[in-house]
Amino acid sequence: MKNSKAELIVDVAQRLFAKYGFKKTTIDEIAHSAHIAKGSIYYYFGSKEDIFRAVLDKENRLWSQKVREVINRASTPQEKLRAYLVTRTKYLSKLTNFYSALREEYLEHYAFIENIRKRYFREEIEIVKAILEEGVKKGIFKVEELGLMAFVIVAALKGLEYPWTMEIPMPDIEKSIDFLLKMSFNGLLKK
Repeated sequence: MKNSKAELIVDVAQRLFAKYGFKKTTIDEIAHSAHIAKGSIYYYFGSKEDIFRAVLDKENRLWSQKVREVINRASTPQEKLRAYLVTRTKYLSKLTNFYSALREEYLEHYAFIENIRKRYFREEIEIVKAILEEGVKKGIFKVEELGLMAFVIVAALKGLEYPWTMEIPMPDIEKSIDFLLKMSFNGLLKK
């Protein structure tokens, strides 16, 4: 998005959606808070859904950038996987709109939300798969089905995401992540 007025609309809408939610935020409130005419919003966006989609795209880009930064700083595949899991959990809950789009049931009937959820899920699987693949190439991991293992890790995270972000302080989440990784790396079988 290259237009400064469109960026302003997205920035203002991002704050309002985070504060009041998608349903309760109106185009009038966005226009008022952005100090622009309502018609200006419709010049750049066809609907409130289009603005929300732009907000979600922005937050998804921020999330992807943050995750890739921490992965690139880590030196081993184990560190990369841990960095990914910790950053994903910490940062995702800070992106209020993106996080609510991924978990709120009332948004499910919007086709663009479902597309974002699917795209995000695939992106996560590819990130984890690349880390696992690096570990296999370096002789660190033994994974027979990279795609399946990546899917299982991401699906497990999705199952843990709500209780982690809503009920558990971050130091305990990091302990849980370390336990999950230890179990993943060492398995359940006694050696």
